[in-house]
Amino acid sequence: MAQIVSGSSSLLSPSSGSGAIKKLDKLKPSAIPSKLYGGEKEGKRSRGRGSPRVEAVASRFSTAFPVSSDDLMKEDEKFQQLKNIQQHGNGSLSAWSKPNVRRKTKIVCTIGPSTNTKEMIWKLAEAGMNVARLNMSHGDHASHQKVIDLVKEYNAQSKDNVIAIMLDTKGPEVRSGDLPQPIDLVSGQEFSFTIKRGVSTDDCVSVNYDDFINDVEAGDMLLVDGGMMSLMVKSKTEDTVKCEVVDGGELKSRRHLNVRGKSATLPSITEKDWDDIKFGVENKVDYYAVSFVKDADVVHELKGYLQSCGADIHVIVKIESADSIPNLHSIITASDGAMVARGDLGAELPIEEVPLLQEEIIRMCRSMGKAVIVATNMLESMIVHPTPTRAEVSDIAIAVREGADAVMLSGETAHGKFPLKAVKVMHTVALRTEATLVEAEKPTNLGQAFKNHMSEMFAYHATMMSNTLGTSTIVFTRTGFMAILLSHYRPSGTIFAFTDEERVRQRLALYQGVCPIYMKFSDDAEKTFAEALSYLQEHGMVKEGEEIALVQSGRQPIWRSQSTHNIQVRQV
Repeated sequence: MAQIVSGSSSLLSPSSGSGAIKKLDKLKPSAIPSKLYGGEKEGKRSRGRGSPRVEAVASRFSTAFPVSSDDLMKEDEKFQQLKNIQQHGNGSLSAWSKPNVRRKTKIVCTIGPSTNTKEMIWKLAEAGMNVARLNMSHGDHASHQKVIDLVKEYNAQSKDNVIAIMLDTKGPEVRSGDLPQPIDLVSGQEFSFTIKRGVSTDDCVSVNYDDFINDVEAGDMLLVDGGMMSLMVKSKTEDTVKCEVVDGGELKSRRHLNVRGKSATLPSITEKDWDDIKFGVENKVDYYAVSFVKDADVVHELKGYLQSCGADIHVIVKIESADSIPNLHSIITASDGAMVARGDLGAELPIEEVPLLQEEIIRMCRSMGKAVIVATNMLESMIVHPTPTRAEVSDIAIAVREGADAVMLSGETAHGKFPLKAVKVMHTVALRTEATLVEAEKPTNLGQAFKNHMSEMFAYHATMMSNTLGTSTIVFTRTGFMAILLSHYRPSGTIFAFTDEERVRQRLALYQGVCPIYMKFSDDAEKTFAEALSYLQEHGMVKEGEEIALVQSGRQPIWRSQSTHNIQVRQV
């Protein structure tokens, strides 16, 4: 049994030290480019058919996961087959490194008309959904209440899986009014928006925001429906903004309006949002996703309200406003996590900035120990088509490689024709991408935010031990703190987080690599450890003879004194 004890500050290697080193060599992840071109010298690739080494690796890739969603039903079996190929051949040549078959990157699914039944929620959970998102821009409290009740019913009966609930506020959206029928806008024509209510003609439509007149100026570019149409502002009167259509299209009722480079002066949390937030408090949701956050004051205000209510709900800020970018650091510092909401972000800012901002937001969140979700248009084509575009597949892979905790589906699962296939595509692409990640791919400043407590040091050493020995990690937590901390260090194995708090179990469903499990703790630490190992073995999560790292640490001691932390390596 290996152990780290804070008093001695020493790491004692297991008795089979040389064996552990051999195991490390065997399990060392492969970097695809260097393996594929093993014969390279001075930056030049081999020509022709290539060496046997290259061909051996290429043959492995011939059985890689297909993109077609019709082939996704047996992805776990194929994954296991590929692992077996590696184990019987030269494992160092394979792109399939040690990861568990269990996917680490989490999937957020928006629940809507296509998926708001018991049958579909159960199927989504089985397909890979980890977080159910309630979009408060659509539906009413009664319809969302039904979904919350169904998710809670699923969680109550599911022992080895859990779904978190995220309530996404509508925010200060500026939308066009209702139209009896769509209007075809043609490039070059004149078209107006007015703050007068109920206006609907072929060349003028109302907007729902009285200060719209003050927010725009001549020369501004208006984007309709995230940029599907664009209009140049030519002039304005006391109640009307006159425009010229630049890029035409079909204007339907209640389309979202953005001004390029500007944000609306509406408050980030509207009266409707406060009603929805109170609804979330009553139903004990796990997360709020707050739309159009412009500064940290909004987050402090919401957190103050939640504290006054005694509500244990975490706040995810949606980065989608031009005004939020200068305040990015303070906003994320005040929150529990961030969502890269690329739709409105790309409407208010030049679209070429969006990939750079996505990478920066992920890096910032990871360095600060915050959850991060990449959202919008990830599998947009699957709203109407059964297979994704190859660009969409690459988009998911990039988010996984950059280190996102979760990737999100919106219309794909809310009102799309193929919600289950969309989840399965996302599951398979994330799983395949994770198998090729090398340990070194993490922010250089990871852990800078965690210097003030012994737990941070132990999370780091537990990760190093887990990666070296090729083991998963068990952690016992009442607050979720240690499990979240371990998640940000990204150990190569699964983090099995045992908790005796159901709310903590649900919340941990969002974090990368964490498998949350509810279990009542015994006063006897050894008895609890044994029960946890038995549980994992019974559910096929670990095998007999397998080693696993066990962490005792955190800000609220369980079975230890404040000054004693330890890491053990035990055999199942």
